[in-house]
Amino acid sequence: MLSDSRERYGSISRWFHWGMAVLLVWQGMKFFDRISDGEHWVGQTLVPWHVRIGSLLLLLVVLRIVWALSQRGVRPIQDPATAALVKVGHFLMYVAMLLMPLTGIMYLVGRGFGWSPFGIQIIAKGPEIPWMASIGGTVHSPLAWILLIMVIAHIGIALVHQFVKKDGVLRRML
Repeated sequence: MLSDSRERYGSISRWFHWGMAVLLVWQGMKFFDRISDGEHWVGQTLVPWHVRIGSLLLLLVVLRIVWALSQRGVRPIQDPATAALVKVGHFLMYVAMLLMPLTGIMYLVGRGFGWSPFGIQIIAKGPEIPWMASIGGTVHSPLAWILLIMVIAHIGIALVHQFVKKDGVLRRML
């Protein structure tokens, strides 16, 4: 089943969820780049892919938002007591997942590097744009920490649903 139903998420929603989860974990490895200025296997192996994976995540989050909007009337039913909180939480995660690559791009373009994910020039190298570099550089890293906290909370809440409430919420996405 490709589309979502009232009982479970469809294969497209699950693919977006788990594929993006893997890519977000990969991006999270950038936190290890802070250790010894990247002079270790994580910094040398995974971090060089940071811009490419971030660019891919930007594309995927936009497609995921379009897909989620197309599935609005058939999404699994939420507990009415927490439905509003679930919507707000997911909305904030989508905003953070969208802002992460956008602030990264702002930093790159603002520093004059341009944006060429996977060798495809989207924005050419050019002069520095200080306000863009400032916003991108100031917001990107703290937003990464906020997104990390939201992801940990998301996982924790899913585990509470699975093992404490035993309501099958996690099973819908597996």
